[in-house]
Amino acid sequence: MMKLSDTPARSLDKFIEDHLLPDEDFHTQVHEAIHIICSFLKERCFLWAPHPVWVSKVVKGGSSGKGTTLRGRSDADLVVFLTNLTSFQEQLQRRGEFIREIRRQLEACQREKTFEVKFEVHKQQWENPRALSFVLRSPQLYEWVQFDVLPAFDALGQLTRGYRPDPKVYIQLIQECESLRKEGEFSPCFTELQRAFLKDCPTKLKSLIRLVKHWYQMCKEKLGKPLPPQYALELLTVYAWEQGSMETRFSTAQGFQTVLELVLKHQKLCIYWEKYYDFENPIIGQYLLRQLAKRRPVILDPADPTGDVGGGDSYSWERLAQEARAWLSYPCFKKGDGSPVGSWNVSPKDHSDLIYKTYGFRQRYGTSPRLTHQRGAPPQVEENWTCAIL
Repeated sequence: MMKLSDTPARSLDKFIEDHLLPDEDFHTQVHEAIHIICSFLKERCFLWAPHPVWVSKVVKGGSSGKGTTLRGRSDADLVVFLTNLTSFQEQLQRRGEFIREIRRQLEACQREKTFEVKFEVHKQQWENPRALSFVLRSPQLYEWVQFDVLPAFDALGQLTRGYRPDPKVYIQLIQECESLRKEGEFSPCFTELQRAFLKDCPTKLKSLIRLVKHWYQMCKEKLGKPLPPQYALELLTVYAWEQGSMETRFSTAQGFQTVLELVLKHQKLCIYWEKYYDFENPIIGQYLLRQLAKRRPVILDPADPTGDVGGGDSYSWERLAQEARAWLSYPCFKKGDGSPVGSWNVSPKDHSDLIYKTYGFRQRYGTSPRLTHQRGAPPQVEENWTCAIL
């Protein structure tokens, strides 16, 4: 396999096709594994629970759900929505008991030789685990498939295409997160919106996301922790394309270079989208202003305003930026004659200056920001849902 670092810019699309896109057998295997576990969760898992438990739906999340799976990475996130959970706080308090029941029933299936599982136990999860991690093998599968199963409060109910949550959902989320001091803790509740946000992206943009994820995984193997979350890099790739291209056909090398250059500019990043929430409701609007005033980089989960996946963690971003700086001199960013491929015209500072004037507050880059807006929530800047940046 040719290394990505040695791949010429003109060959990046072929690199993605040959090495990163899942092949049909792999896709079938993962799909079959997901079907086995989904059927187990919906039809058997809680039949013998001490108290009645009702599963309203099981949603496939992660890369499998978003359509950005990398070849050879057989993992899947499954969010189990339970009608027994009636609030975010109750999810936090009771998720451990549901995870223990899921594990008991998986062990029962293993004793019956329905399928074989191995559990991955994380020390910090003994008391109140957020997810149950295990790998699955069955007679229908050639290899192990890794799962994370997460119980969740069904805050959204049944979704239809183009669904936009009632602001009451986000008001409840904000109030409970602030009360519990657990911002970003309940992102699994919004898995369907996260999935829709990326799944609707053009095919070539998904390929660029796969390329960025592959690069990120190589950085992770080399550097170890801490690094920014991979999801932050996925969202940064979407942002780069929205601000710099918006075309279904584009230069993969230019898109890749733009993302790495944005990593270098992490102290100027403050990104959010208005597809599912905006400033119109005063409670949500004021909360968003507080979020956007946090230390850079800020990248808000488009489905969950309490989730800042940028994290304001300059140290982890700087470690990734050092790798990005070295990579920009590699052949994958050079034309055939050795000249640079260039990048899209995406300037965080230009967008910031424009939005600051609209919102009436100022920001110093590289420092912990202070918000001076005094007139409540600002008007919505754009009528469509494409991202705005501060």
